[in-house]
Amino acid sequence: MPSSTDRSRTEPSRTDGNRTRLVERLMEEFPHVPREAVIKEDLLRGGVAFDESALSDNEGGDVKPKSYFIFSFDHGTLPELGAAALRRPPEEIVLTGGPYDLRRTVVSVRVNPASPYRVAADDDGVLGLYLDGRRISDVGLPPMPDYYRHTLENGKSVMEVAPTIQWGYLVYLTVFRVCQYFGAKEECQYCDINHNWRQHKAAGRPYTGVKPVEEVLEALAIIDKYDTAKTSTAYTLTGGAITSHIGGRDEADFYGQYAKAIEERFPGRWIGKVVAQALPKADVQRFHDYGVQIYHPNYEVWDRRLFELYCPGKERYVGRDEWHRRILDSSEVFGARNVIPNFVAGVEMAEPFGFTTVDEAIASTTEGLRFFMSHGITPRFTTWCPEPTTPLGKTNPGGAPLEYHIRLLDAYRATMEEYGLSSPPGYGPPGPGRAVFSVSSFMDSLPALPDDAR
Repeated sequence: MPSSTDRSRTEPSRTDGNRTRLVERLMEEFPHVPREAVIKEDLLRGGVAFDESALSDNEGGDVKPKSYFIFSFDHGTLPELGAAALRRPPEEIVLTGGPYDLRRTVVSVRVNPASPYRVAADDDGVLGLYLDGRRISDVGLPPMPDYYRHTLENGKSVMEVAPTIQWGYLVYLTVFRVCQYFGAKEECQYCDINHNWRQHKAAGRPYTGVKPVEEVLEALAIIDKYDTAKTSTAYTLTGGAITSHIGGRDEADFYGQYAKAIEERFPGRWIGKVVAQALPKADVQRFHDYGVQIYHPNYEVWDRRLFELYCPGKERYVGRDEWHRRILDSSEVFGARNVIPNFVAGVEMAEPFGFTTVDEAIASTTEGLRFFMSHGITPRFTTWCPEPTTPLGKTNPGGAPLEYHIRLLDAYRATMEEYGLSSPPGYGPPGPGRAVFSVSSFMDSLPALPDDAR
């Protein structure tokens, strides 16, 4: 791989008109990384601006609006987003064509009014993605699904209770909207879950803190009825960490109760996944017994020092070494292939504590990949969005260098091949032009499988 030691902190700024040159240089230097992934990672790390012609009409329009399903994933607070705070941006966009001949690429929307990327309509009203003022792809918006047009008996929207992402593939059930790791001494330093809760409540938006099981089942029944094409294939149960109890339930029983109810009501309808802390084996067994099929005990960042600094609550309550032991233990319950811990790609390079060169950061991240993949466990990752209300977002508004993200995709695929692993289950199809996973490009960068293999 090319060395980046002397250029890790010298990427063009968002507004100096040179972003195109950086993108095209990385496409040339890393031909094994799909060109679609290069643009997708840049959009995820740095955000995109929206012309008013590309915004939704919220739940009353024909475009599926952004649901803010757990984090803000924006580069500004709601009051700073202008029209995008009143007429929500779309949940995702899909890129095709243009001078790079892009294959179909689904990208989660992260709003940044100062981005060199802008979604706007041309003179004929056709939406496109513009970089440095030049149109680089056509843009498709997600249509409003039929199930979003129906409400629960109490008037709540399906989008509020059970939003879907990844172009409708995944029902995302954030059943606990805040985190019990609270304050500077406990909150993960890149996470704005608690602020996202506060900003939506301050704006008068519906944003249920704890979603009753009965409401979740009612929303899923609406999805099941109106999703006649069965596009929704999986659900994820998640929310903030629980360090004590909610309603007398610990974390395993709190999230597990939803899985149990869903599997009893809709047996086999969706692939059941849960994102929770790395819990002791007996608690993990409860998840499995409740019907969960895939477990995501996210390890966030590999480096020991950075984990201790960036995840103080998790270090205090569990500790990095115990966290990793629990991940390995969970493979004895779910099977290694069904344990898929996430990490937040890019925080390795966050100032002032992170690695100062891409070489060092990639070496550390790859060490973590090798540790888990050598045990048959395939991590996945979310591309870090530096939300401005978080400590790391405040000090790193530009996020990590794009080169880090592109080299990570290269290293990720190479490490998977080294250990003979294939794309993890529950994420839809892999491959450029086929992937629907929208918050990083790891599925876009893996080889496509034959149609009959998934």
